[in-house]
Amino acid sequence: MMKKSLYLVITALFISFSTWANVNLPAIFSDNMVLQRNADVKIWGWARPFEEVTITPSWTEEQFKVKPTNGGYWEVTIPTNEAKGPQTLHFKGWNQLELKNILLGEVWLVSGQSNMEWTMRSGIKNKELAKELADNENIRFFTVVNRTAEAPQIDLKGNWAVSSPTTYQDFSAVAYFFAHRLQEELGEDVPVGIIHSSWGGSSVETWMPTERVMQDEKFEKALSMLPEVPWAPYPAGCIYNAMLAPIIGYPIQGVLWYQGEANVVNAEYYHELLAALIKSWRDAWDVQFPFYFAQIAPYKYEKEFEGVKVRDAQRRTVLSVPKTAMVMTSDIGNVEDIHPRNKLDVGKRFGDIALNQVYGKDVAIGEPGFDGFEVKGSKAILKLKNNEGLYVAKENNSSQFELAGADGKFYAAKMKLKNNQIILSSKEVKEPVHVRYSWGNTSTSNIFNALGLPLSSFTTEDYEVK
Repeated sequence: MMKKSLYLVITALFISFSTWANVNLPAIFSDNMVLQRNADVKIWGWARPFEEVTITPSWTEEQFKVKPTNGGYWEVTIPTNEAKGPQTLHFKGWNQLELKNILLGEVWLVSGQSNMEWTMRSGIKNKELAKELADNENIRFFTVVNRTAEAPQIDLKGNWAVSSPTTYQDFSAVAYFFAHRLQEELGEDVPVGIIHSSWGGSSVETWMPTERVMQDEKFEKALSMLPEVPWAPYPAGCIYNAMLAPIIGYPIQGVLWYQGEANVVNAEYYHELLAALIKSWRDAWDVQFPFYFAQIAPYKYEKEFEGVKVRDAQRRTVLSVPKTAMVMTSDIGNVEDIHPRNKLDVGKRFGDIALNQVYGKDVAIGEPGFDGFEVKGSKAILKLKNNEGLYVAKENNSSQFELAGADGKFYAAKMKLKNNQIILSSKEVKEPVHVRYSWGNTSTSNIFNALGLPLSSFTTEDYEVK
């Protein structure tokens, strides 16, 4: 009788122990997910230290076995291919799990603040087109739920959803149109998975590792300039810890970033902050993935020049950080609304850059950009890249250029467009030293190239004339 009781106790403990020790996965791995095709995909989870885990993908005949560390963590790298149609991933330990309706395709991470977060439901232009495109099994979204944490977390809350007339309304509108633009060129049979992690009103400092901000005196000062607001968190790294750290390592093709408005109060630091964020994310993934961002649109910010300084910081980041590019928005913004409703063109412009630079498609890209200037007498002759077919908008054709001499005082300049060059002059400036263009928070660029893309606002106050 005693032996039987002992047997029952041991059996009960074993059943309880094995149930507790089941193989389990982070939220990013679930039904309906998209895994990056033609890549070495890292998959991870937890189990008991001596519980061997066998993973069986449907797209290959190979099985993968792994044993957890003494902390219960395991990870394995599984190569993917271009297998079409729904796939499965089977996990076997003391329990069994099967993830279904997986697709192998192109995976992008999108992040930032409210203009990336903005959904169809929030009100956008091109609603009817968005609705027509909604029923698409090959577009999937994983939307991360807003959370903060004082230290990096191992999991987060979110779920993969298949695009449908019901679900698409809650997707990031910019990312939604980006995904469709990719499929226009890559083919509708190429799945696109979007991991969307953004927070309206958030500062760049909250999206970086805490130590990266707090170990840099300049960044600490920049952080101290940020006001505490009711709609977004404040501490450095608090969003990164909760909404990005848990998915680091999930293979992605690249990143789309739409942020900057919250940092107008410390705009002079934004160039270095954005460059540091890009580096920190690439270091975390240990991949030099492409990082594309939208230049914030003109808007009536409170202090003079704070918005345009952020735009110029973003422009300079492209010049100094490799594998980056910028989407122009000055021609599709709204100076009265910090949330321009034209998300279609933003998404398409992101898509054009990716198609050209990542997928090698013959898609024309490139806004006209400042590339130096030379002085001839009292005139400044600008050098612009991507200057084919330059023209001035008919409805807004006054000069937005200013010149300054050695005293640093800027005066309005006359402009002359000739042979895709811009020639500037001002009666008040006999010897030009500096040039700036569209230099105001609400200034809307009025010079375009043959692609219909506007010239970015810029200043040369730190530019040395040779």
